[in-house]
Amino acid sequence: MEQNINYPIDHSWSVGEIEKVAALFNLVADAYEVGINPAKFQQAYHEFKEVVPTKAQEKQLGREFFQQSGYQLYDVVKATRSSNQKRLKLKQE
Repeated sequence: MEQNINYPIDHSWSVGEIEKVAALFNLVADAYEVGINPAKFQQAYHEFKEVVPTKAQEKQLGREFFQQSGYQLYDVVKATRSSNQKRLKLKQE
């Protein structure tokens, strides 16, 4: 399902920081649409946490992304942490 999603961003972030956040949210969408490599997601999540270090801001951005896309950041993070598969695909609820 191809859709236009407005990613939640903070306009005070640098271009590089915006790219890291957008890359993570792209992978969240891919986790539901086509499947992802959990290790690749964990690397992107680590880079995302460099930009968004607090849980409160992560939850806020995750909620905003969910409202735009219907995809849950938390569910992908949880699934990739417990996965030993090479490819992971989530089902949208």
